[in-house]
Amino acid sequence: LVEINKKYQNPVLVSGTDGVGTKLKLAFEWDKHDTVGIDLVAMSVNDILVQGAEPLFFLDYFACGKLDVARATDVVKGIAAGCEESGCALIGGETAEMPGMYPDGEYDLAGFAVGVVEKDRVINGRNIRAGDIVLGLASNGAHSNGYSLVRKILARDNPDLDAPFDGGKTLREAIIAPTRLYVKPVLEALKQFEIKGMAHITGGGITENVPRVLPENCVAQIDASAWQMPKLFQWLQQGGNVATAEMYRTFNCGIGMVVIVSPEVAEQAEKLFAEQGETVYRLGKIRERVGDEHQTQVA
Repeated sequence: LVEINKKYQNPVLVSGTDGVGTKLKLAFEWDKHDTVGIDLVAMSVNDILVQGAEPLFFLDYFACGKLDVARATDVVKGIAAGCEESGCALIGGETAEMPGMYPDGEYDLAGFAVGVVEKDRVINGRNIRAGDIVLGLASNGAHSNGYSLVRKILARDNPDLDAPFDGGKTLREAIIAPTRLYVKPVLEALKQFEIKGMAHITGGGITENVPRVLPENCVAQIDASAWQMPKLFQWLQQGGNVATAEMYRTFNCGIGMVVIVSPEVAEQAEKLFAEQGETVYRLGKIRERVGDEHQTQVA
């Protein structure tokens, strides 16, 4: 049971559910299970956050053939850490042992988050206008998308996973880094100025996720030189022989959350997010749409 805070006059519940995808395969191979729980929480709470929702509670589903207590404990520790960082309660879950359903040592995860937002403060993108500013909050890495390609490149090239790779991280650490949680900085921002729209950059990348929040008559014009694609994505692009346009359509490319604000508060927003520990980029502007062109252009 969860009681909704009395500060909400007309509360609206917002829900989301997701998994971790094939990133789990690397957790099995590398016997590293303490970060995928954070991924699980982040994928759901970041999704409900884009509508302005404060996460209330989280539920998890852990399924396996035979329960390995040590592994399951590591996973749940990650889930608990993700919930703590997001300010939401881990109120329960289900652990299902199903002999014969999963290979030894493997499991699957699903998560479900519920949040709350004041009815008149739901973020839906309807107020976005030409001239508004598009900001990007940096990602931690590939987050929880694109791992089928990652695994394909690893299997083909067999790189040294423990060699220095980027800023003191090894390639292994860069690949398995957990999804960044944006809850606390965004909720702090919402106390101080209006956010007109947000997009959590997951599967579909920048060019397929941003249009979800835009009115039909708007285009997000993003400047590709506004940020440098992190080394992990350069490695992915080269190793997978992926065209740049396809990179933007598949991966977050270093931008985990897009935030759209009016020009009047853009500098304030950049300053606040930086103070909250985020790396923030001014990616571009909203402009009027011409014909039926795609609603996010990166050039």
